[in-house]
Amino acid sequence: MSYVVLSYADLALAATLILISGALSLAFRLGVGQQMLIAAARMCVQLGAIGFVLKFIFAQSSPLWTIGLAAMMLLIAGREVLGRQTTLFRGLWTYGIGTAAMTFATTLVLTFALLVLVRPEPWYAARFALPLLGMLLGNTLSGVSLGLETLIATARRERSAIEARIALGHTRFEALGDAYRSSLRTGLMPIINAMSATGIVTLPGMMTGQVLAGVDPVEAVKYQILVMFLIGGATALGVVGAVLASVMRLTDERHRLRLDRLRVE
Repeated sequence: MSYVVLSYADLALAATLILISGALSLAFRLGVGQQMLIAAARMCVQLGAIGFVLKFIFAQSSPLWTIGLAAMMLLIAGREVLGRQTTLFRGLWTYGIGTAAMTFATTLVLTFALLVLVRPEPWYAARFALPLLGMLLGNTLSGVSLGLETLIATARRERSAIEARIALGHTRFEALGDAYRSSLRTGLMPIINAMSATGIVTLPGMMTGQVLAGVDPVEAVKYQILVMFLIGGATALGVVGAVLASVMRLTDERHRLRLDRLRVE
């Protein structure tokens, strides 16, 4: 097995592509050049930092270090969900719903993967658990964010129709049925599109990285299929959990629509 070692000069040369992108933003007056440069710099710092952190944790072989970093990743993912919402629940409900849904979904799927499918020794090995968790979280986060945003926007837009259904005796889930089904479809669409295009239109990052590192392409494909199945399951569980919990929060035990629980600015 052989792979090409990249130098910092190679990375600096690749960074010129971001500079070109920034120049195009200026030329067309898009106003995203500065954001792109900041995002690129942030990415480099974050990836550099996590590289050293992972190297340290891999060397420890301790479940406590693995659980600690996993918990931090989950908390930060919840903050990302919060930052992607146009309208929030009052208090910490948006953060709590998003974090709880992602924690449940990714923990369940990750445990299944480690104990039943991959079966590393030990089963909690950070080298397996943390990269898998990162991939599950990244996709589940996107699905949960889209699902919550769609549900709240639809509930506000169709307030009169929803309240009319409730007045006719419908339960909260019947009255909000169209809204939460649309939200679930929206939240699941990115992973559906990703699975549809994978292998024909795109070669996923994980598979590409393995091939570049010298892994046999067939073995890389098997791991990629496994990861896509795990991501699909985690995303579905996370989106369903977040959307249904939000339906409960948008209504009360008397099946009334409670848009006053939203923070409208």
